[in-house]
Amino acid sequence: MSKLKFRNSRGSLINIPSVAATKVKNEFGAILDRAAHGGAVAITRHDTLKAVLLSYDEFKSLVQLRSNTLDDPGTEFDALLTRMQTPKARKGMRTAFNASSTQLGRAAVKAARKAR
Repeated sequence: MSKLKFRNSRGSLINIPSVAATKVKNEFGAILDRAAHGGAVAITRHDTLKAVLLSYDEFKSLVQLRSNTLDDPGTEFDALLTRMQTPKARKGMRTAFNASSTQLGRAAVKAARKAR
């Protein structure tokens, strides 16, 4: 079985100790304390990882991270849309939509040369 690692809320890469499910069942209080102080404990059944018991602080950190990540695309889209609504952006879009294929080709070549 491979060692499980994760980056905790403080940014440290830590090894997660693993404990058999039977031991968790028989010594839950001690295992809970171990997770609370160490950040997490992996639970195995027949030498296969089945679950991870996280401390509340680590759980809050993960929830906060995921909440921010889910909100970001909407915020990014709104900012992009706002930037696209400027007179300069409108003029550029109008020019692009009204351009001939020859004009678009020249613009593409010019942009490719700038990128080098």
